[in-house]
Amino acid sequence: MSDDKKGSIGLYGAIAIGIGGMVGGGIFAVLGLAVSMAHGATPLAFAIAGAIAMLTAFSYAKLSVAFPSQGGTVVFLDRAFGHDSIVGGLNFVLWLSYLVTLSLYATAFESYAKTFFPVGLQTAWLHHGLISIAIIIPVVINLLGAELISKSETFIVVLKLILLGIVVSSGAMFIEPARLAVSNWAPMSAVIPAGMVIFVAYEGFELISNAAEDVRNPSVTLPRAYYSSVGIVVVLYILVAILTVGVVPESLVASSKDYVLAEAARPALGQLGFYLVGVAAMLATLSAINATIYGNARLGFILAQDHELPKIMERKVWDQPFGVLVVGAITLCMANLLDIESIAVIASAGFLLIFAAVNLAGAKLAPTLNAQRVPMLIGSVVCFAVLCILLWRSATDNPKACVAFFAVLVCAFLFEFFLAMFYKPSKRAWHCFRKCSVGRATKHL
Repeated sequence: MSDDKKGSIGLYGAIAIGIGGMVGGGIFAVLGLAVSMAHGATPLAFAIAGAIAMLTAFSYAKLSVAFPSQGGTVVFLDRAFGHDSIVGGLNFVLWLSYLVTLSLYATAFESYAKTFFPVGLQTAWLHHGLISIAIIIPVVINLLGAELISKSETFIVVLKLILLGIVVSSGAMFIEPARLAVSNWAPMSAVIPAGMVIFVAYEGFELISNAAEDVRNPSVTLPRAYYSSVGIVVVLYILVAILTVGVVPESLVASSKDYVLAEAARPALGQLGFYLVGVAAMLATLSAINATIYGNARLGFILAQDHELPKIMERKVWDQPFGVLVVGAITLCMANLLDIESIAVIASAGFLLIFAAVNLAGAKLAPTLNAQRVPMLIGSVVCFAVLCILLWRSATDNPKACVAFFAVLVCAFLFEFFLAMFYKPSKRAWHCFRKCSVGRATKHL
């Protein structure tokens, strides 16, 4: 892409996309889980996960400048490795990982929404009802026209950042430093897996790649956007973790793990602060679900064109991709069948696998990218290593999540294998990628 192109997105807009993708439902969903695993070392767990995100952001920055397209990750993998069943399987894993992330957001919505109901009404029916509402409403909105919420995305991002800033600054005086002391840290064998379980809270920076072809002065703007957005969010998450660990007693974390950030606001802001965080969490998760359904349905359209999903995903419902209904239906099942820890493990593991592949793609294409290969190789090795650590820990503590992740992998690659046999295309859509970007293929959506 020429830097002379007058794109519609400047530096601050690109940074907002990255921050909005990361500070969605993830932090509200996994914060309590991180504290319960790492205890006083929770800020360190977020820092470790953030360092891995920054390593991967280097590869994304180089690849996005060289191959700007709405296809983002899909295009990067295809460019590096060609279009075969392994790459097709990875692309399908990416699609499924977003479905799991949707389930995480829906579960987080339920966790905060239930606090507005009396304890006597907090039954299994309410649990599944709230999760289902969190998915059904955005599905309907997407079918009617996603612009109904997309116009308010910037407002909601700003609201989340302001609220988190208020909670952190007002609660600082209530922090008890002893709770952050090394003596209260979990062992590193628990801290590193904790950082990997919560890695899903960082995955959203990759959304910048989907907007790369619309960015002004991309060779300068894109790297700055990646590094700035990840850096800002790492600092924000560490501050939120310090506040939560320093303010919320360990005994209370166990009973309020699913909505611990609201409890962290209570000492400084009282019950009003508790409810403000609850409302913000519900808005943030609904917004994240809406945006992710919108993006994943269109990713499904791309993969269907590429013969990696059934052709039904190319159909329209009320002038919207049929994938909106498919994404909603699968997410409903996942969110209602899996617990939040299992969902977080599966989602984080999926993105760690994808990011390991993207880093490897960057290393393979380093001469084309005019980039150093070593940082990308390090990023790939680190992502794969911590993925193994996460799965090793999960095999002991949460075998259901570990089994579910491998089931996702097996289903993805088997699905790709049999779909390829069914279509038997003589020329895969990779040839289309060589001639035009995925963005052009989807502009009529």
